[in-house]
Amino acid sequence: MWTTDLSNNCLTTIPASFSSLSSLMRLNLSSNQLKSLPAEISRMKRLKHLDCNCNLLETIPPELAGMESLELLYLRKNKLRFLPEFPSCRLLKELHVGENHIEVLGADHLKHLNSILVLDLRDNKLKSVPDEIKLLQSLERLDLSNNDISSLPYSLGNLHLKFLALEGNPLRTIRREILNKGTQEVLKYLRSKIRDDEPSQSDSRTETAMTLPSESRVNVHSIITLKLLDYSDKQTALIPDEVFDSVKGNIITSINFSKNHLSEIPKRIVELKEMVSDVNLSFNKLSFISVELCMLQKLTFLDLRNNILNSLPEEMESLTRLQTINLSFNRFKTFPEVLYRIPTLETVLISNNQVGSLDPGKMKMMENLITLDLQNNDLLQIPPELGNCVNLRTLLLDGNPFRVPRAAILMKGTAAVLEYLRDRIPTN
Repeated sequence: MWTTDLSNNCLTTIPASFSSLSSLMRLNLSSNQLKSLPAEISRMKRLKHLDCNCNLLETIPPELAGMESLELLYLRKNKLRFLPEFPSCRLLKELHVGENHIEVLGADHLKHLNSILVLDLRDNKLKSVPDEIKLLQSLERLDLSNNDISSLPYSLGNLHLKFLALEGNPLRTIRREILNKGTQEVLKYLRSKIRDDEPSQSDSRTETAMTLPSESRVNVHSIITLKLLDYSDKQTALIPDEVFDSVKGNIITSINFSKNHLSEIPKRIVELKEMVSDVNLSFNKLSFISVELCMLQKLTFLDLRNNILNSLPEEMESLTRLQTINLSFNRFKTFPEVLYRIPTLETVLISNNQVGSLDPGKMKMMENLITLDLQNNDLLQIPPELGNCVNLRTLLLDGNPFRVPRAAILMKGTAAVLEYLRDRIPTN
C-alpha cells in the first residue's frame, strides 16, 4: 500500500504538483498549518484515506467531493463552518469533522452518504439534526456530543446505530435517565415517539413564565412538566433568588444555568440536594467548585465544560452516584485526582485542556469507566499500563503531542489501542 506521512510539521501549503502521486492510497497531512487544500488533490484517483486533522482549514475544495475512491476522511480540529457535500464519494465510510465551527447540518449534506459507517460531528455548533438523517441506513456510529442540539428527530430511532454520543447537548425532549441508559434505549425511545400523536399547537401556548425583577423570565411550565429549573443563556453573573423561589413545592431533577457569567456556583443550589440528578453549568466563568455542589448526593450528570477550572475539590468524592462529567475546554494540567475515587463514573470528557499526565494504576480501579476523552491535551506519552483498562469502549487520544501509538494505531479504534499498549507493558 502506498502511504505518505507528512504529519506534525509546519506545512502551510501543499503544492499542486503533489497530486501527481496518482498511486497514493493513504495521505496523512495532520497537525500542520494548512489553510487550504489544492483542488488538484482530486487527481489522486486511488486515494482511500486522507487525514487533515489539526490544521487551519476553513473550506474544502469542491473537487474533493469527486474523489470516488475515498473511504476515510479526517477533518477534525479545523475551522470549517460548513459540512462539505460528497456527491461522488459513494465509498466514504468514515467522516470525522469534530471540533470545527459547523452550525448547520442539512439534507444536502447527508443524501449522498450512502455507505457511511461513522459520522463524527462532536464539538461543533449544531442546533438541530434534520429528519433526513434517516437516509443513512448504514450508519453505525454517530457522535453529536458537545453541540447545541435541543431535540432529535424521531426518525433517528429507525437507524441501526451501535453507538450514539449525545452528552454535552441541551436536550430537553429526552429525559436524562433515558440518555444514561445508552444508545439502544435512546433509539427505542425515539422509535416509540414516531407513532405518538404530535403535541397540539395549544401545548406551546400553555407555557407560563414568571417575570423577575431583572426582566428575565423563568419557565414555570418547564418546572412543572419537565422537572427542569432552566435559567440559561441570560448572560447574568448571579442567579436571582426568585429563580429558586419559583420552584416552590415542585420536584426538580435537572438544573440548567449554562451560558451565563457565573464565577461561582449559587449557594442556594444546595436546597435541591435531595432531588437533582442533572446539573449543567457549562459556558460560565467558574474557577472553582464550591462545597454546595458536592452535597448533591443524587447527582449523576455534571456538565462543567467551557469554564476556567484547573482543579476539583476533594469533597467531590461524596458524589457517589456520578456517572458522567464533562470538563472539556477548561484549564486542567493533570487528570483530577478525585475522579479516580468516584467508582460510579462511566464517562469522563476532559478534552481541550492541558492535561500532561494520568495515573493508569488508579484509572484501572475505575471499573465502570466506559468512555474517556483526552483529545487535544498535552500528553507527551501514553503509559502502556493504560492498556489494562479493558472496560474502556471509547478512548479518544487524538490531538496530543505523543509519538506512540502512531496515528495508524489510533485509527483502528479503542480495542486496538488498548491491545497495543498492553503488548508494551514491561515484564520483569
